[in-house]
Amino acid sequence: MHLDLDAFFAAVEQRDKPSLRGRPVVVGGTGGRGVVATASYEARAYGARSAMPTAEARRICPPGTAFLGGRFAAYRRTSDVVMALLRELSPLVEPVSIDEAYVDLAAGDHDLSVPGVTALALDLKARIAVATGGVTGSVGIGTSKSLAKIGSELNKPDGLTVVPAGSELDVLHPLPVRSLGGVGPATAERLAQVKVKTIGDLHRLSLVDLTTLVGQAHGTGLYRLARADDDRAVITDREAKSVSAEETFARDLTDPSRLSAELDALAGRVGSRLQRSGTSGRTVTLKVRRYDFTTLTRSLTLPQPVDDARQIAEVARRLLGAVDRSGGLRLLGVGVSGLSPYAQGDLFAEALQETVDGPTEVTEEPEPVPADPAPGPAVVAWHPGQDVVHAERGAGWVWGSGLNRVTVRFEGPRTAPGPVRTLRADDPDLQPADPPDWTTP
Repeated sequence: MHLDLDAFFAAVEQRDKPSLRGRPVVVGGTGGRGVVATASYEARAYGARSAMPTAEARRICPPGTAFLGGRFAAYRRTSDVVMALLRELSPLVEPVSIDEAYVDLAAGDHDLSVPGVTALALDLKARIAVATGGVTGSVGIGTSKSLAKIGSELNKPDGLTVVPAGSELDVLHPLPVRSLGGVGPATAERLAQVKVKTIGDLHRLSLVDLTTLVGQAHGTGLYRLARADDDRAVITDREAKSVSAEETFARDLTDPSRLSAELDALAGRVGSRLQRSGTSGRTVTLKVRRYDFTTLTRSLTLPQPVDDARQIAEVARRLLGAVDRSGGLRLLGVGVSGLSPYAQGDLFAEALQETVDGPTEVTEEPEPVPADPAPGPAVVAWHPGQDVVHAERGAGWVWGSGLNRVTVRFEGPRTAPGPVRTLRADDPDLQPADPPDWTTP
């Protein structure tokens, strides 16, 4: 079984903010260069989608659309509730991200007939809605991970698709080739050049033709998936595979010294996280997003793992030196993968890999939001959607701010839509707050 929570970040925002229910909601970077993390289905009706520039989403969405900076603590608390329900079904649960997971139903004591798993899924969906205060999820059930994942996408939102054993190819072949994991825009375009648009078209290609077209490893994987040949197990222990940090800039950067300084800062964040966790990694990855939103990654694999920020930054600079920066860069990211519990720096590279594709989808966290304001005489920088509490008016959330003012709507997940009040941004009675408890009246 694969469970995918529907428009998860936006759904949590609508649950906690009753005035936003039924309205378009966009979660992500709220600045001029921000990127959409999740759009509610009301916003998707106007064309808003993940990885779209927030500026474009503002242009196409109607007045009254809520653009929120994101509250990861609230999303994590809701996700933990859902994952606990999944673990009641089976000891084998594999969280893929904060809003999706695989479950090996065969490892639990269940009726695995089509009627049996259908009833199980319907009961699970109902329990998730109750336990999360109304968040819904779409479920796919099949004989493999790939079939379950595809099934959960077929009838969103709040959908359920069961693919009976023996009918896999009947379900797969009419679907667009982009339905397969691993087929992004670049691969889909390459396949379209040889008139491969559906999974059925892909199935008709020989292994030799496919590997010639997209490479040995990728071609072999797609050849198997097009035949419903997927024996991957559900893995319960998914340790962190990488540590990364990225930054979106207010203006496209071209100046080498500024770019170098940004890499130092990003490498410092990554190195600190590695050292705090007692891990290091052998592969350093640079991510850039150009002025035209083309996203490119370059990776360098080292003979020995590294956790030192200076060494990470040096590798990232070497990778950046091979990138065309003439049009300007709007985003930089640095990551380290291939983690292990020790470190020994060595900058002699073994391999260099490069991939170029379109903008990547944002699936887990929104663009970082400003930190909670510290007390003091300085004007507080509130961000849209932030949880707050007022000494007299109670709990609410930031509607907007500017000109030393902050506008707050005072409401919560178990209240009616609340009043809006504008206060001084440095009002001593207004403080940041933890996410509200949706289970308490």
